[in-house]
Amino acid sequence: MFIQGVATATPPFKYSQKECWEAFCRSPYLAKLSSRSQAILRKVLSSDNGIENRNFAMRDLSEAFSMDPNTLHRRFADNAPALAAEAGAKALAQAGSSAGEIDALLISTCTGYLCPGLTSYVSELLGIRANASLVDLVGQGCGAALPNLQVANALIQSKQAKRVLSICVEICSAAFYVDNDPGVLISTCLFGDGAGAVVLGSNPAARGPSIRWRDFQTVLNPKDRELLRFEARDGMLRNVLDKSVPVLVVDHVRQVLGELLSRNGLEQQGIAEWILHAGGRDVLVALQSALGLPPEKLRWSAEVLRQNGNVSSPSVIFALENALKGGAGPGAWILSAFGAGISCHGALLEVQ
Repeated sequence: MFIQGVATATPPFKYSQKECWEAFCRSPYLAKLSSRSQAILRKVLSSDNGIENRNFAMRDLSEAFSMDPNTLHRRFADNAPALAAEAGAKALAQAGSSAGEIDALLISTCTGYLCPGLTSYVSELLGIRANASLVDLVGQGCGAALPNLQVANALIQSKQAKRVLSICVEICSAAFYVDNDPGVLISTCLFGDGAGAVVLGSNPAARGPSIRWRDFQTVLNPKDRELLRFEARDGMLRNVLDKSVPVLVVDHVRQVLGELLSRNGLEQQGIAEWILHAGGRDVLVALQSALGLPPEKLRWSAEVLRQNGNVSSPSVIFALENALKGGAGPGAWILSAFGAGISCHGALLEVQ
């Protein structure tokens, strides 16, 4: 399988972390929080945590504090299909493909629920033919992009599809929740809205570099399931984020990386580019230290975090787009994304 086009999309409304803090100060919610919680919000939103801006599907940040299930669901339903379709159209244009050439559409999300799923709406918006395979993937959190792409690989390798459009879209502002739990508060300060799309086919792209999907590896340890997940509370999604996550992510990435390198006869020094999910500054710092990488090796992911925050499942697609636009060199590339579960996924790309 080859990657033929990569593109992303964000809502047009961008806010700085300072603006987010000022919105909290104007809201009725800040006074309901403990002094410790207020201090956490002030510190994370007012100091350098690797994030400068985030995009939200809201014209005004005051809308964030209309926290009821119906409002949050409507925010997802109004914005997820359009944002996914925008990313998909951009990826198709980059690949020089038309929607009519797509044999399968795969969409991952975890920040909202529609039935019929997002593929029903996005296929209509893009003009994908009625007999294309439509697959909605849910519940994988920030790590969803790579399993999504592996499903595309299975369809192409089995000759059930010649060309697949894979999309990840998250309206994280539709999963806004505030209470005194530090993990909930930090999540509120990290996540932004976005979508990423990848066109995949059995042949290299007609223009640009040849990007071959060479191998895939995944790991899930159920004992860590409760440490990083969504839970339903009061009819809304509440993020569970334990402070141990950066350490656990490092262990999972090491395991996935070891399997990929060993199976393909590679050494870590032979990896030309590292395309990682930008979960947060602490996660990137922990990975850099554990893998012994210089800061510039994580520049593609760090830039996503700086400009967009943690956009969840499309994050690794944003980083891949950055690398391709930034002129990253040929060779073996590692993609890795991690999320709910705690699950971790890795892919080896061969770029020429």
